[in-house]
Amino acid sequence: MSAKIKKGDRVVILTGKDKGKSGDVARVIPKEDRVVVSGLNMVQRHTKPTQADPQGGIKHKEAPLHVSNVALVDSKGKPTRVGFRMEGEKKVRFAKTTGEVING
Repeated sequence: MSAKIKKGDRVVILTGKDKGKSGDVARVIPKEDRVVVSGLNMVQRHTKPTQADPQGGIKHKEAPLHVSNVALVDSKGKPTRVGFRMEGEKKVRFAKTTGEVING
């Protein structure tokens, strides 16, 4: 099955504290239908000191978002849904707003 959103795609967040902000997808978790957007949806984690990290303390990291809460950004910078179509023998993704093929 093809994924509508892939690693490296430019997306905009539709809901939550970072609504309206955009970033690149750093990681996709298909089993949980979640994506991690670099630099957005930051959370704080309190960590104990360990041998690997003797300092410990409060660490900031990106939390995963549900894939339904992000939308792909088209060539005009607007959020768009993703569709699939056949071009010859190849299945490609395209932006529903503009109809343009999405690279990747």
